[in-house]
Amino acid sequence: MSGKHMKELYRQCRRAALWGVGLGVSLGAIKLAGGVFGHSEALIADAVHSFGDALTAAVVWASLLWAQRPADREHPYGHTRVEAVAGSNVALLLILSGLGMGWEALRTFGEASEAPELYTLAIAAASILLKEALYRYESNVARRTGSSAVRAAAWDHRLDAVGSLAVLIGLAIFYWGGTAWHAADHVAALAVALVVLWAGGSLLWDSVQELMDRQAEPAVLDAVRREALTVPGVRGVEKLLARKTGLEYLVDIHIEVDAEASVRHGHAVGHAVKDRLTGNIVTVKDVLVHIEPSPFTSQKV
Repeated sequence: MSGKHMKELYRQCRRAALWGVGLGVSLGAIKLAGGVFGHSEALIADAVHSFGDALTAAVVWASLLWAQRPADREHPYGHTRVEAVAGSNVALLLILSGLGMGWEALRTFGEASEAPELYTLAIAAASILLKEALYRYESNVARRTGSSAVRAAAWDHRLDAVGSLAVLIGLAIFYWGGTAWHAADHVAALAVALVVLWAGGSLLWDSVQELMDRQAEPAVLDAVRREALTVPGVRGVEKLLARKTGLEYLVDIHIEVDAEASVRHGHAVGHAVKDRLTGNIVTVKDVLVHIEPSPFTSQKV
């Protein structure tokens, strides 16, 4: 059952990523055309952000597909860590694009430009609504599956919506204020660049932390501890480590058993703990159990 559940979780994540690809490419193309023909540097910068979102979603989709490959001799723990590797590379691309957009906005800050067309405001407003909707959808998927890549992509959509809001404000000021307010478009472009830099930096930090085997969230540790303590023969949990790998977790747990118990009994309890954790917690991929003698007085088994 656990295997079927994980396949369903991966399927939900890939579907969310595909939605991100489709919407990112569509909005990017519309924003780019609107920015070029509607005379808005901010909308062009926002188009780059949308294309970046599409690239992020495409990499997430590919990494989730690759992550499901079975373990082999060279990768005995499987290929699930590819999600974090892909995320870190996408983050670097976002940071570079943000720096490029920021430089262009600063370089042309003093240059006058034509007033934007009215339809550029409509494009920015539509982007806000669509990106916020996609953020809510992917956030729900991330909560159900525990995918850090989908969660990062969801927040990138939220930041894109915030960037589009800055573009909308800048365009509105420029459109109704006239050419004297041309700097508003450049300020909006700079705001989008800062949003992209924030998104890239946050994604890079999370990806690097996962690659460095950061301890799992307290909720995951509490769930593992509760399940282990329900196994007959387990008197306590001395040590618990869990590291994230893709959508799943690798758990190292030290359990306490009767100090006078036989090796056979302790071994059986350890297997029961592993079976309980992998059977009841869908996202637990594998468990390494270490047996410790309980410090409490016990009867010989």
